[in-house]
Amino acid sequence: MDRKALSIWLKVMAAGLALIGLVVYMFIIPAYGKNLTVLYPEFSDRYLPWLIFLSLTAIPLYWALILAWRIASNIGADRSFTLSTAGYMRWIAWLAAADSAYFFIGSFVMLLLNMSHPGVTLLSMMIVFVGAAVTAAAAALSHLIRKAAILQEQSDLTI
Repeated sequence: MDRKALSIWLKVMAAGLALIGLVVYMFIIPAYGKNLTVLYPEFSDRYLPWLIFLSLTAIPLYWALILAWRIASNIGADRSFTLSTAGYMRWIAWLAAADSAYFFIGSFVMLLLNMSHPGVTLLSMMIVFVGAAVTAAAAALSHLIRKAAILQEQSDLTI
């Protein structure tokens, strides 16, 4: 696959993830929460705090998608191994770490406020684990891209 096709493919994937996120955050999560309040009216006081808590997780996700779009643009412009691309990946790693930490702390705060169930808190740890894995992968890619950018710069100056 050439760089332009890869760039387009990555942008389509980023846009697709943005649309899926929009559907999840604007329709599925609120509808699921409302359904739970109908089934279990005694939990209706927990709907709004959970909706706000979950909605705030979208901020770093969409910021990371914007950075992924910029990375795809760099790839399309044949600037894959640049310090800016490495910086974007590093930011994605930080955003994933921050979102994971927020979700981890928030799950326990909700549990301590008696707005969650221990089973829900344990299940949310799987989401935290996925976020930690994304953090590690993005940090590793950032490191590798940075090293490749330095080598490419040295190679360009050798001639």
